[in-house]
Amino acid sequence: MERSIRYSKKREAILAAIQGTSCHPSAEWIYQQLKPSHPDLSLGTVYRNLIFFQERGDIRSVGVIQGQERFDAVVTPHSHFVCEYCGAVIDLPHLTLDSEMDHAVSQQYGLMVYRHELTLHGLCPDCIKQKKSKEETRS
Repeated sequence: MERSIRYSKKREAILAAIQGTSCHPSAEWIYQQLKPSHPDLSLGTVYRNLIFFQERGDIRSVGVIQGQERFDAVVTPHSHFVCEYCGAVIDLPHLTLDSEMDHAVSQQYGLMVYRHELTLHGLCPDCIKQKKSKEETRS
């Protein structure tokens, strides 16, 4: 028997916070954003709802970046760029994910690949500017 899902203002606010930003928030970021308008919100409630939304397919985890799991409301396949300095996560929606690779990996390794994700790592434009600025100051 399927359990009914009760409506919750906090649950709705948590999902709206994730869907309303492109920063790929952490649970802590969501908590800090919502705490002023929901004083009885706990970090545990945020975590439980993030798990709930992932299980329903409303959001997905981008991975752990600088010690915090980050989330994305865009669940269609797309790639990401992670800045190794500031931790920014940037969507790369126009980078083509080659489905041929899924087939090739399946064949080569005897696996059944359904999809793959690509995450590039480096420095974002702001951090590149900061790095150049620091280097010019030292010269």
